[in-house]
Amino acid sequence: MRLVFAGTPEVSVTALEAIVASGHELVAVVTRPDAPAGRGRKLVASPVAQYAEQLGGVEILKPVKPSDPEFLARLAEIAPDCCPVVAYGGLLPQAALDIPPHGWINLHFSVLPAWRGAAPVQHSIIAGDDVTGASTFRIVKALDAGPVYGVLTEPIGAQDTSGDLLTRLSKSGAKLLVDTLDGIEAGVLQAVEQPADGVTIAPKLTVEDAEINLNHPARQIDRLVRGCNPAPGAWTTFRGERLKVLAVALTDEELAPGVLDAAKSSVKVGTGSKAIELVTVQPQGKKPMAGADWARGVRITADDQLGTE
Repeated sequence: MRLVFAGTPEVSVTALEAIVASGHELVAVVTRPDAPAGRGRKLVASPVAQYAEQLGGVEILKPVKPSDPEFLARLAEIAPDCCPVVAYGGLLPQAALDIPPHGWINLHFSVLPAWRGAAPVQHSIIAGDDVTGASTFRIVKALDAGPVYGVLTEPIGAQDTSGDLLTRLSKSGAKLLVDTLDGIEAGVLQAVEQPADGVTIAPKLTVEDAEINLNHPARQIDRLVRGCNPAPGAWTTFRGERLKVLAVALTDEELAPGVLDAAKSSVKVGTGSKAIELVTVQPQGKKPMAGADWARGVRITADDQLGTE
């Protein structure tokens, strides 16, 4: 089939690589416009655009909005048979959905109808799910509600961050997406409507969502830290400044919420249940570091606590 691939971040590139290696013809990619990045805030092309530039011979479309008439006209001229999508990040209008005869096929990182939305893996970890997965479905106007072609499952490990899980799912999901495209082309794959029950929503996580409440139980905080790693990064406050918490470990120590216990090789903080060890932290304006190194550097006193202004 003639394909136009839509995707933007690094997690999309794995699927794009699999499509390039498949028997399908990649004629163009759709990605978000170049965005400011780095200290210089220079405009940088998305990872998908950068990969497509290396391919050569593949048209790169960067509409500000997928509803732009110029983009819709060009897409109609290209006349793709199908448009696979992985984390594109733009709202597709019905006029775009109607162009390819086999529709837009989305690879979504959850077992639908669970965790519809922009951050399914993050929410799955934060909620304490034991298993997640990926689904391929035909995009319709309603959010992630289209009929499903294929599903795979993936266990969530006790130490998994959202970054870890997305890396694994991007690889297994890439194969699922190509298999789905193969099945559609061969006419042997039928999409099944999603059940009405079991719908959960996974909106994009904000910085405010990532704030740690040290009155919560240790396991709940651990899930928040892992779900927000690498982005947006769970955080608390220390001496009036934000302190990102990138990794913690559960302990059996008893400490009141927010109270710090710094030893030579570790630093712990109290929660609503048992204390947690701060394994990796990132002070404001600095690089990530071991929690014990941070504690030695700031010289924690008996009056210091986390989570207080």
